[in-house]
Amino acid sequence: MPEGTIEVEINANGILAENLAAIFSQIGFEGFWQEEGILRCYISASRWTPAFLEEVQATAAIVARSSSSPAPRVHVRTIDAKNWNAEWEKTIRPIRVSERIVITPSWHTAPARPGDIVLTIDPKMSFGTGYHESTRLMLQMMEGAVRPGTTMLDVGTGTGVLAIAGLRLGCSSATACDTDEWSYANACENARTNGVADRMTVILGDISRVPRDRFSLVTANIQQGAILSILEELTARCGEILLLSGLLRNEEGEMESALRRFGFRVHGKRTESEWLALASGPTSTR
Repeated sequence: MPEGTIEVEINANGILAENLAAIFSQIGFEGFWQEEGILRCYISASRWTPAFLEEVQATAAIVARSSSSPAPRVHVRTIDAKNWNAEWEKTIRPIRVSERIVITPSWHTAPARPGDIVLTIDPKMSFGTGYHESTRLMLQMMEGAVRPGTTMLDVGTGTGVLAIAGLRLGCSSATACDTDEWSYANACENARTNGVADRMTVILGDISRVPRDRFSLVTANIQQGAILSILEELTARCGEILLLSGLLRNEEGEMESALRRFGFRVHGKRTESEWLALASGPTSTR
C-alpha cells in the first residue's frame, strides 16, 4: 500500500457495491473490501483531493439511483502508513468456506479438522479471501468438480485462491490470469506460500493472453457484465466444467440463455443471500 492511504467507506451491497467498485477502479482506487453491506475503497493519499471526494459522492448517488437503492453515505478517513498493516490484519480471520476448505491469513493459526485443506491466503487487498459469498460458493462447487488430473483455468484470479484450492483438491495444473498488477503479484506470492507455484502459472493480462488450450475446469468469479463480455472465450477454453460466480440471483435467466447460445447447459447451482454460482458444461462432446 502506498505511503499514506485514504479509505472511503460506502454503505452499499450487492450489485450497487459491485458497480461502484468497477467504476472506482477506473478512476484511481487501488483496492476494495466488501462485507456486511459496506464497501471500502482505498487510494493513495497523494492522489486524494476535495474534487476527488465530490466525484465519488456524485458517482455513488447516480449509481444508487439507477439501481433503485437509497443514496449511500460516504465516509472518508486517512490511514497512516505505519498503521496500515495493523488496520488491515484486524479485518482478516480464519474462515471455513466449505466442507473441507479453511482459509486463513499467515498471521493466524486456523482450527482444522482431520482431512481439511487449509489455504494460507494473505489478500493484500486483492479480491478472494473467502469472506465474500461468491468466493465461498465457488469453492463449495469446486469440491465436487475437481478430479485427479484436472487441468484448470481461473479468470480474474485476484488472490489466486481458486487456482490454489484447485491444486490442493487434486488438479494437476492451474493457469490463472488477472489484469490487475497487484492481484498478479499477490497470486504469485500466495502460490509460493501454499507450495503450489511449480504447478500454477499466473498471467498478467486478460483471457486473450492465455494459451489457447482446452482446460477440464474453467472458473470465473467476476461480475456478470465481465463474464458476458468474455463468455465466448470461456466456453471455447472449457472442455468439461465451467463454474461461474459473482452473479446475482436475478441474473440467472440471462446467464443461462447466454450459455445456451455457446452450446452450454447449466447442470448445477448454489446460492447464498443474493449471490449465485452456476455449474455448466458443453451440451455435446467437442
